Amino acid sequence: MNEEPKSQSKETSTTTIRAVFPVTGMTCAGCAISVESILKSTTGVIDAGVNFANNTAWAEYDSLKTNPPALQKSIQSIGYDIIIDTENSAELQESFQLTNYLELKNRTIWASILAFPVFVIGMFFMDMPYGTWISMILTAPVLFWFGRNFFINAWKQARHGMVNMDTLVALSTGIAFVFSAFNTFNPEYWHSRGIHPHVYYEAAAVIIAFISFGKLLEEKAKSNTTTAIKKLMGLQPKTVRILNDDKEEEIPVSQVAPGQIIVLRPGERVSVDGTAVSGSSYLDESMISGEPIAVLKEAGEKLFAGTINQKGSIHFRAEKVGADTLLAHIVKMVQLAQGSKAPVQKLVDKIAGIFVPVVIGISILTFAVWMLIGGEQAFSHALLTSVTVLVIACPCALGLATPTAIMVGVGKGAENNILIKDAESLELGYKVNAVILDKTGTITEGRPVVTAMNWSPEISDKEQYFKVLYSLEINSEHPLADAIVKKLTEDGISGVQLESFDSITARGVKGIHNGIGFFVGNHQFLEEQNISLNTDQFEYVQKRQHEANTVIYFADQKKVLSIISVADKIKDSSTEAIRQLHDLGIEVHMLTGDNEQTASAVAKEVGIKSYRAEVLPSDKADFIKQLQSEGKVVAMVGDGINDSHALAQADVSIAMGKGSDIAMDVAKITLITSNLQSIPMALKLSKRTVQTIRQNLFWAFIYNIIGIPLAAGVLYSYNGFLLDPMIAGAAMALSSVSVVSNSLRLKALKLRSN
Repeated sequence: MNEEPKSQSKETSTTTIRAVFPVTGMTCAGCAISVESILKSTTGVIDAGVNFANNTAWAEYDSLKTNPPALQKSIQSIGYDIIIDTENSAELQESFQLTNYLELKNRTIWASILAFPVFVIGMFFMDMPYGTWISMILTAPVLFWFGRNFFINAWKQARHGMVNMDTLVALSTGIAFVFSAFNTFNPEYWHSRGIHPHVYYEAAAVIIAFISFGKLLEEKAKSNTTTAIKKLMGLQPKTVRILNDDKEEEIPVSQVAPGQIIVLRPGERVSVDGTAVSGSSYLDESMISGEPIAVLKEAGEKLFAGTINQKGSIHFRAEKVGADTLLAHIVKMVQLAQGSKAPVQKLVDKIAGIFVPVVIGISILTFAVWMLIGGEQAFSHALLTSVTVLVIACPCALGLATPTAIMVGVGKGAENNILIKDAESLELGYKVNAVILDKTGTITEGRPVVTAMNWSPEISDKEQYFKVLYSLEINSEHPLADAIVKKLTEDGISGVQLESFDSITARGVKGIHNGIGFFVGNHQFLEEQNISLNTDQFEYVQKRQHEANTVIYFADQKKVLSIISVADKIKDSSTEAIRQLHDLGIEVHMLTGDNEQTASAVAKEVGIKSYRAEVLPSDKADFIKQLQSEGKVVAMVGDGINDSHALAQADVSIAMGKGSDIAMDVAKITLITSNLQSIPMALKLSKRTVQTIRQNLFWAFIYNIIGIPLAAGVLYSYNGFLLDPMIAGAAMALSSVSVVSNSLRLKALKLRSN
């Protein structure tokens, strides 16, 4: 649970608190509506909402009139629960979800095992000796043990005057079983009236097995909703070393107080926000800025929790701890962005809200009409037709319409290096009309590489100089040195023995070889050695910097030997992917934490007109909110921890597979490949999958529109035709086959452009 005091009124001395609670026990959108309704009606609650997608509820309440235990008691009264343990809520929710998933998996497997022989007997060996008794014995545990949750949830809904898919499953299977059991125990009742006593155990058992499988798919998709938050929290170390009377003491990070001096060693993560007081080092701040190049930190510089120290040691003063750190704010922003989304109202659940009561009404009406006009066999015909209506209106086709299309769509995506987490992404993807791209790691490769080495024309033999450069950079702590070393290593260059080596912070490195001094560093370092550029070199540097390259100088005591250009290369696929998005009529925006000059150069090269530079994580999310307020459906594509808030805020979130685990956990779609052309492919897949879902629902409804009147006996007065419930069961199975077959057509979809 996360609590945040929102406002305080001096006149009434009341405090309004907004809290978020994990919810357990919800199985459908109807459950979410029930929880939200009871929360809003609880004394002291000002407003509330439920997010079925991530199983959370938020409540804004007056702390003097109610409290979390009271809210929990209200929700427990309708059969659900919330977790109010502030310390372990994420762990408890994950544990509940895992337990629930394993139980559902076990119930689905056993229901399927028992339903199979019942189906075989009912469809092919209905006249075998004791077949009805065997079917009844096998069907009973399928319905009333492995399928008990359908009946329990239907009862919960009924208590509050609501119905959902569980209601129809419970009614159709329950009535079919009771009717079949009556016929099994007392077949003479129908024989005496000249009617064969049919049983429908196979329909009841198969319905439970099919729908349980659909529930299992949904639960699996929702089982990892807390992973991203847990990994973000895991970026903070559990313990920290502080200086206490000049002695190091290790304490839990939760005990750190502002003002204490913390020791940060090479390779460690920063534990809390603070300011460096001594020492210097390069820190990887990509989780904040998204930029791959580490940042130099010296005395007076700010340090942020979760960032990674590289080779140096720093002492820093703690300033913001606990919930006040930048990392804690990123965690909170992700939570709020995820929770602010409207509950996922699945298309099938919406339809079922109308379909289920209509079917029940038709069944009751059918029974009543037959009792009035049925003559001598009024009751038998009334019972048969009303049960047939419920059986033929079985929600199998309706229940399979979405999950089968999603299964095939997700599989098709995986074949094309597109991993899709849930149906929501596919349902929204085709509506996207604005795409936001992070620069580093998304449009670009995400790592600095040497793009050029411009040597002085006076140098004829570069071999020895290459070796000196390698020896200087292999000893350097600067993050760009790794790019140069990698380039030289790939070219087969090895080092030489230096007579001396020295690293000058924020300048570069210098060394002596064969009595000659050599320098590698920035322009300021060059000036300090009284080395200047000639006109050609100056113009070359200006050109490379305008092309978003970082320039490093290699010089001896007299002149510049080589100008080394290092840059984060643009991916080969980026320009074409952006062109394809433009062709689809989609706006493309680029957001980056990099400087204006680099951002401008990259945007121009790939054909993006709208870009923003030097943006913080919260700025990205705010920009998405701005587009959403303008009616845009926004897709965010990113790869770093700094993108996690924006990914959570976006309507459709896409992570690059080579990015951070947290970005991939927050995102609903992950691109295994670094090829950006997978983005328009994913949107095309979304469009076709949604079309398939709609086609499935159309056929499911056409089947019901035709089948239900036939089941009710509308043709009886014309030709004496009454639909046999057994035929109704077969028609139900055929409708399911047609839906599955239509979904399988997605496998033939070609996503790649020619």
